[in-house]
Amino acid sequence: MSDHHKDDGSRVETFDARSPSRRRFLKSMGASGLAAATAPAWAQIAQASQSQAEPVEPRDDGAPGEGEQQIQLIVNGVEHTLNVKPNAVLLDVLRDRLELTGTKKGCDQGQCGACTLLVNDTAINSCLSLAVSHDGDEITTIEELSQGDELHPVQAAFWAHDAYQCGYCTSGQIMSAVAILNDDNIGSDDASVREAMSGNICRCGAYKNILAAVQDARGKMKGAS
Repeated sequence: MSDHHKDDGSRVETFDARSPSRRRFLKSMGASGLAAATAPAWAQIAQASQSQAEPVEPRDDGAPGEGEQQIQLIVNGVEHTLNVKPNAVLLDVLRDRLELTGTKKGCDQGQCGACTLLVNDTAINSCLSLAVSHDGDEITTIEELSQGDELHPVQAAFWAHDAYQCGYCTSGQIMSAVAILNDDNIGSDDASVREAMSGNICRCGAYKNILAAVQDARGKMKGAS
């Protein structure tokens, strides 16, 4: 934040788009719930800057209760033993049970891509997937991408290119981008990237910046390999 003064002498607080708090926002994607979804981007960023992601401890629910099924999910490298209902949705289990709220609930119909994450390195819409179908699977969410204070190349590129506005779709956009950049079957030209990312909707219309960020990250990821 920085201060500017109006002609009448009153002070106005403005947001610096390159501030460290915005960097932390990209790492955690802010708070969960519709309140965060409808808040201005600066409010989400400020809230995210107030808390650092804490290490997730392995969870063991013990013996399953009536009508529950026990599953093992390896989420961001941590194995959890969970008892879930047969109809429990993967997105809800991650957000409500493991409190990994970076993955967003958008349309809840698999049409917007806000809930995108990686299962065994493949991007899926977690709102359409039952948790019991992923017993033993390795799941990667947005919280896993950064290493300490170092952003993943895709996160860094989204930051550098302002590839988000309200931020609600950003975690899904980033996870899809990571998946396609690691998929040799998807072309590197702009048209192929647009097609591969077409399942991720940005209602703010930041598609041009998102494409630029993905292509920028491509160069950085290849340079690091």
